This record gives sequence, structure tokens and C-alpha cells, in this order.
Amino acid sequence: MIRYQKKIIRQTIEPYERIEVFKDNFIVTKIENTGAAYSLGSDLGPILKVLLLQIFPLVILLILVRQLLIRTNYSKGSIVGFAFIIGGGIGNLYDRIIYGSVTDFLILDIGVIKTEIFNLADVSIMLGAILVFILTLFGKNKIISKNKKLIE
Repeated sequence: MIRYQKKIIRQTIEPYERIEVFKDNFIVTKIENTGAAYSLGSDLGPILKVLLLQIFPLVILLILVRQLLIRTNYSKGSIVGFAFIIGGGIGNLYDRIIYGSVTDFLILDIGVIKTEIFNLADVSIMLGAILVFILTLFGKNKIISKNKKLIE
């Protein structure tokens, strides 16, 4: 689904075109980000860029998938969190490998929530990371359940 939204943005919106969906609070635009978050690494050489922005994330994603498949005693919340991280990571990694950049297209400015440009794969990664962080920080025995019984 995320892939199709990026495809629509790529095909219908010109680079840096701004569409104000809700005044200045919700803007759709298009930026091809050749780096990571905040364009970090966009000026790296081609070999370093492939290593740091394609191979390294692929290895991390494979480790996460492997952990979820091998270890069966994660809580439901943890599985959901890791799935969000993996799904968003695959979406952005796909873009980097196929297009050489990640298509970012959303900007929010709602009260205290002011974002840089992002995409829905970024949202998925952040939601998953926040969920895993909260379960780790506040949920005693919530990441891994006791006796292989899943704790909600």
C-alpha cells in the first residue's frame, strides 16, 4: 500500500510542488531524498551510500525478521511493533534500491507538531519504534512473555 502511494506521488506531482490539503497545516509535496533522515548521507560517495543506506539496513531488517521467526515468545505488542519497523524499512529500502532515492511527500504543522518532510514508511518505522520503546520502558515482561504465553 505504501509503495502505491509513493508511486502516485511520483507520477502526479512535480518535484517541490506544494499542494495545501489543509491550509499550511497539511501539505503534500515531492522530494527525492538520496540520503537517510534529514538527507543525512546524501553527499556520500556511491560505495559508502550503498553500504550505509542499502546493505546495512538490509542486514538489520534480516536480523529483525530472523528474530521474529526463531523466537516465539514475543508479546503481541512487540510483534506488531517489529512488524511496523520491518514493513516501513522494506518500503524505504525498496525505494533506495529501485529508484536510488526515497520519495518523501508529507509535511505537518499542527500546533506543537511540526515535521520535516516524510513518507508513510517513516510513520510506520516511528510507530513501531515508539511501541517497542514503550513496551520496553513501561511494560514489565511485555516484550517477551513468560512461559511462552503471550501477554497483551
